[in-house]
Amino acid sequence: MENPAGLIVLGREGGCGSTWGQSRSPMAATPTSNLPAPARFAVFDGDLDEEWAALYAGVRALAVDTEAMGLIHGRDRLCLVQLCDDHDNVCCIRLSRGQAEAPRLRGLMESPAIEKVFHFARFDVAALAENLAITVQPLFCTKVASRLARTYSPRHGLKEVVQELVGVELDKQAQSSDWGRVEDLSDAQLAYAAGDVRYLLPVRDHLEAMLRREQRWDLAQRCFTCVPVMADLDRLRFHLLFEHSTGGNR
Repeated sequence: MENPAGLIVLGREGGCGSTWGQSRSPMAATPTSNLPAPARFAVFDGDLDEEWAALYAGVRALAVDTEAMGLIHGRDRLCLVQLCDDHDNVCCIRLSRGQAEAPRLRGLMESPAIEKVFHFARFDVAALAENLAITVQPLFCTKVASRLARTYSPRHGLKEVVQELVGVELDKQAQSSDWGRVEDLSDAQLAYAAGDVRYLLPVRDHLEAMLRREQRWDLAQRCFTCVPVMADLDRLRFHLLFEHSTGGNR
C-alpha cells in the first residue's frame, strides 16, 4: 500500500503479535485531507496488536465505523474497521477476504465496560456480527440520537451532524470506493476512514446533553438497546417487519 507521510503502520504476519512495516511519527495533514493530524494513527492487518488492544481496553467509550464492499449483508464483505478513543488515537483494521474472527477487536466490542459509538449503528452492528461473529454491546448511535434530539433539522448524515455540533467539515469523497483492495488503500481512503471516527465521541456528548435537556435521554437509551435486534432482522432480510404494508415480507 502507499504510505501517507508520517503514517504509523503496524500489522501481522502469522500471529497477532508480530508486526511489519515501520513505526513513524503521527500522520501529518496531507493534500488528501483537510483535517489536522490525529495524535496517533495505525493500520493493522486482521486484528489489533497487544499494545493497542490494551490502550483501548481502559477507555469509557470507543468510536467505531466500518467499510464494506456494499450494503447487503451476506453478499458484501466487511473490509475495514476504524476505531478512535477520546485521546484521538485512531486505527484502521484491514480484514482479509474470508476472515471470520478478530479476537482482540471482539473483546473490545463485547466489553460491557466500553460504550461503542457509531453513526447508523444498525449497519455496522450487523456487519460485525455477519462477518466476525461479534455481538456489540453496549452502544450509542449518533444517527438515532440526532433524529431524537435535532428535530429542527431533516439532515442527520454524519457530515452534517459533525459540522453543526463540532464545527468540522468532513470530506466524504472516498465514501463510495473500492474497499476490497485492503492491501492497497489510497491515502484519500485512509484519511476518509480516520475522519469518520475522530469526531464521533464529541458529537455523542453534545447529543446526550441535548437529549437530556429535551427529556428524551431515557427514550434514546431504549432505542439503542433495540439496535442489535434491528441489525439481526436486516441480516435475515426482514425489512418491513414493523410496517403496515402488503409488500416485501408478507
